[in-house]
Amino acid sequence: MALAPPASSSPSTTMACARQGRHRQRYEGFYRLVSGCIPYMLKEDEEENSCQDVLGRLQVLMISTPKRSDLIFPKGGWEDDESIDEAACREAFEEAGAKGIISATPLGEWIFKSKSKQNSCGLQGACKGFMFALQVTELLEIWPEQVTHGRRWVPVEEAYGLCRYDWMREALDKLKEQLLFENNFRLLPSPELLDSSSLYMVMPSVA
Repeated sequence: MALAPPASSSPSTTMACARQGRHRQRYEGFYRLVSGCIPYMLKEDEEENSCQDVLGRLQVLMISTPKRSDLIFPKGGWEDDESIDEAACREAFEEAGAKGIISATPLGEWIFKSKSKQNSCGLQGACKGFMFALQVTELLEIWPEQVTHGRRWVPVEEAYGLCRYDWMREALDKLKEQLLFENNFRLLPSPELLDSSSLYMVMPSVA
């Protein structure tokens, strides 16, 4: 796996603003191009004896959105001044305050509707999303979108029941395959973490 910092420079531990608007976002025909990642870590264990041990220690970082009980992974529009993996790293930083090492190989690509267009007909609001695995090495205490996105470490098998969409569960399958069959996992020092059961959310004020 190769380190792929966000475009221009890697985010520092100081607060930075999230990108706004869609004027720089990429499109392919009717599809808005989206890039995201599944941030993950392997819980430390004195014994590493099998692939099953790896999956048992695998946890993924999921994020919340206002007024919803299900969870998602960081993702957002791929912009014209960054590579696709840089976009995934930027979204992890902006939405989850996570930095790390991104896989050079995407988990796959999926077609889905944007949140506001779930019930629309045709291709309106259609997105083509590319997802990557991101091994987290640092979690920031302050991140640009923490007002709207809480974060939670979840054991990978529990994550299936929390995912908002089926395509996210498919991406989890691909993550496990990539870690096991391509031998991309390495046990790195775990970032300072909150308890995995902790989900915190700052709700925006209601007008």
